[in-house]
Parts: sequence; structure tokens; C-alpha cells
Amino acid sequence: MTEILKMQEAIEKYVKDNSSIMVGGFFGCNAPICALREVANQEKKDLTLIATANSFFDYDLGALFEKKLVKKAIVSHYGTNPRAVEQYKNGDVEVEYYPMGSFIEKIRCGGSGLGGVLTPTGIGTVLEKGKQKITVNGKEYLLETPIRADVAIIKGFKADKKGNIVYKGTPNANPIMAMAADITIAEVEEIVEVGELVGEEIGTPGIFVDVICLGYKDEEYKKNTIEMCKTKGIY
Repeated sequence: MTEILKMQEAIEKYVKDNSSIMVGGFFGCNAPICALREVANQEKKDLTLIATANSFFDYDLGALFEKKLVKKAIVSHYGTNPRAVEQYKNGDVEVEYYPMGSFIEKIRCGGSGLGGVLTPTGIGTVLEKGKQKITVNGKEYLLETPIRADVAIIKGFKADKKGNIVYKGTPNANPIMAMAADITIAEVEEIVEVGELVGEEIGTPGIFVDVICLGYKDEEYKKNTIEMCKTKGIY
């Protein structure tokens, strides 16, 4: 059964020091902002962060680097957060990089129980170092192995009490990440009764969601974003 918890309770219960956490969203778009702030507030240490892209500031993923909580980042983009870059240069954070398509496919394999995916991306570059090459019909491919996490933290728009998730706008990697972790926490703006969601709307079935928590509503998100930008002198 899907649990309905306060965000503080969910993070305290499921995110531990040394956890690997998979975080949805892309540069703050459909990212679980409230959950990330709670992880930072509770100062969960030595995290392995799995995310499509780093942030610009300390607003979403940047909150974790602000408190130096990340020991390893598995990403497709890293270089936009000055503190994260500084920690990498100082040797405080290990970075494992994959092109976006390969990164998403590795997560999909992790969630689908597959042994990996064959891709030509990276052949003849530094990305092939240490990876198995397989030839199919005369063409070389890299074998990219699955990625899973202890906890996936995703952002949805609505959820019903069985954990079925509806997304608003682009869901980014959230639906794929929901499948690829031992525990999935969904931050949503509204929780409704079972039967209120239209089946065709559901982007992630509740079978993949362990915990749902209320987070920021859209208007709160916009307000917080504007306030953050003002403090950075860019609004």
C-alpha cells in the first residue's frame, strides 16, 4: 500500500546517509523542490546523486551541494553549479557522466529488469573506456549497464491515494525513475480520492510509488523561484 506522509517524515524514514537517490526534473522543471530542501535540511550525508542535470543555484539539486552532502554524482550534465564544480575540482565529489540518451536508457533498463542497452553513442571517445563493446551486424556498440537507486524522488502534479501519478507539462525523467529504485517518493501538488483520476491521465501507476507527499503548488513554486532569482540578482 502507498503511504501518505509529511515530507519531513518521508525523507527521515527512507533517505539515509550513504543512500543513492535518483531525482527527477531538469534544471528545476518538474523537480521535487520541497523534497530536496528537506533532504538538505536533514543533512543526509555522503549521497550518491543520480539526476539528468545539475542546477544553476542552491534552489533544487544545488541545495545538496550547498551543504556538501553529495559524494558522487551520476549525471548527463554537471557544469552549471559553481559549488558543485568547485567540489569536483577539489576531489570532494566523484562525477560519472553519460550522454542524456544513454543515461535515460540505463535507468529504463534498471527499472525494467534488463541487462543493459547497446548504443553507438561514445564509440571512439573517452566514454568507451572500460566498457564492453559488442558487434551487431558489423557495427560496434557499447554495452551500457543498468542504473538503479535506493530511493527515487519524483515530482508529479496529482496523485490519488493509491499512488497513481498525473504529470503536468513535460514529466522529464520522472516516470522512468519511478520504476528504477527500491523506494519511490512522489512529491505532488494535490492528493485526491481513488477514482477521481482519469485512467488515460495517469503517467505512473501506483504500483511503482511507495510514498506520496504534498509539496509546493505551482503558484508557490513560481513565487519561490522569483524570490530566489531576486536574491541572485537575475530578476
